[in-house]
Amino acid sequence: MSTPVSDNLRNFYNQTAGKRKKYYNRNRFYHRSILKYFRMCIPEGSTVLELGCATGDLIGNLKPSKGVGVDISDSMISIAREKYPSVEFVCTDAENFETDQVFDYIIFSGIVGSIENIQVLLEKAQHWTTTDTRVFVDFYNPLWYPLIKMGEKIGLKMPELTRNWLSVDDIQNFLDISGYQVIKRKFLMFFPKYIPVLTYILNKYIGNLPGVRRFSLNNIVIARPALPLPDPDTKKCSVVITCRDEEGNIEGLVTRMPKMGSKTEIIFVEGHSKDNTVARIQEMIRKYPDKDIKMLTQKGIGQGDAFRYGFDEAKGDFVIWLEADLTTPPEEAIHFWNAFIQNHGEYVNGSRFIYKMERSAMPLFNFLGNRFFGILFTALLKQRFTDTLCGFKAISKKNYLKIRKQIDYFGDFDPFGDFELIFGTIKNNLKVTEIPVHYQPRQYGESKAYGQSFFSFMKHAMLLVRMSIIAFKKFILA
Repeated sequence: MSTPVSDNLRNFYNQTAGKRKKYYNRNRFYHRSILKYFRMCIPEGSTVLELGCATGDLIGNLKPSKGVGVDISDSMISIAREKYPSVEFVCTDAENFETDQVFDYIIFSGIVGSIENIQVLLEKAQHWTTTDTRVFVDFYNPLWYPLIKMGEKIGLKMPELTRNWLSVDDIQNFLDISGYQVIKRKFLMFFPKYIPVLTYILNKYIGNLPGVRRFSLNNIVIARPALPLPDPDTKKCSVVITCRDEEGNIEGLVTRMPKMGSKTEIIFVEGHSKDNTVARIQEMIRKYPDKDIKMLTQKGIGQGDAFRYGFDEAKGDFVIWLEADLTTPPEEAIHFWNAFIQNHGEYVNGSRFIYKMERSAMPLFNFLGNRFFGILFTALLKQRFTDTLCGFKAISKKNYLKIRKQIDYFGDFDPFGDFELIFGTIKNNLKVTEIPVHYQPRQYGESKAYGQSFFSFMKHAMLLVRMSIIAFKKFILA
């Protein structure tokens, strides 16, 4: 049903639609930067709904397999249909929009400033989502209000009707009370005009500093619906255990592993051991026929190769990665499973730095280095990482496959496999959840990790420096 507010909005934007191309070209750098960010977040071929699509320049250039753009202005929609015939455009007030479809991505393009009841619209949008849907709410920073209005008066920016000026905290609160779980807050466009070199420095470096980024023009909050996982009783779990020369740990891994889901698959990925690890795994398969135990012989070398092989072969809906050294108790895998089943997170990362660890469990330089880089990665990736190299982590199989398809975005850079999971998780805006795990000294065999000597510690540190640089380039400078 039309209201006086929506009638005013429709009339206003119908009158300005013919001038939008002029203003778009005048602020080409700004619009291209917004598009670049959304292209990084939304893969081509996704299903996308954009509320407040105007003339369709965002959704039309995202190249969705199924795209629906909604706008209140007849004139805007008419232009959008002509420019982007592959997208379905609907002319209606966003608050009155109805559909039976669900989407991979829903974008609220600046419309929270003109909506009469934001909470009602966000709650309504839950019907267009699944547990995998990502919701983007994009709006101007209210600190820019004087400059925005000045730009409109002098003709630098297209005029807009705005009722609500919301901070990023306001937007997050609306999402929280409307049944969403916020994943990330992005502050974009510290300087929206293009001046060679200066704009790059201001937007990529100065504008990403803590505190300073709060003054950026655009606030983008990314969230997911806090929906229960469908059919949790049918879900299966796979545990991939990478092992080399771990003969003394094999039976403990089998007997101490909890039963998770309707079926628990234990996959040992054996990495060319020189001790009796292979024979020990074969013995476990015979000794415990009630357990679904498999052994894969690694084709390549290195932990990253072993992890990928195990994950590729895993049949479970949820896949847990555990290193075979028994420094983290297998019993705690149940906490990772519960986080998945209760839909608390999509990438579940273990952290060894919450519970007290024995003094001999981790060399001091390793401890300090890991703590430092945990803080750094949290700052770079905008989600919590206190421990980036814990040998206990998990992700659903479907999200893992999504990450594998996009691995070329980062390149062949990770010998261990930890960071391609972490970076893929961040690129796909998956919700990160940390599970504190206990950490104890190894009882059998020798550590294969860096850090047992100063020389190996430096190799470890250089790896983390390299990963930090990649994270900075891909998520800050991109």
